[in-house]
Amino acid sequence: MSDSNGTTAADTDTTTTDTGTTAVEALQQGLVGQLMAVIGAPDDKDVARAADDIVQQLDARLRAAGAAAA
Repeated sequence: MSDSNGTTAADTDTTTTDTGTTAVEALQQGLVGQLMAVIGAPDDKDVARAADDIVQQLDARLRAAGAAAA
């Protein structure tokens, strides 16, 4: 899987952000925030969709990292 700048998910797993976290860690932190938002607004479909988007991105990155390690 590649993003708009041509890097693959496996490439970005080890990329460190300005705050010292990897792309996967940043997605994990984003997921926690989105899940808290779902808890706060359980009937809001937009909040649920945003959480689902992060879950899908995280899943893709972890699968790519697992395939690269195998």
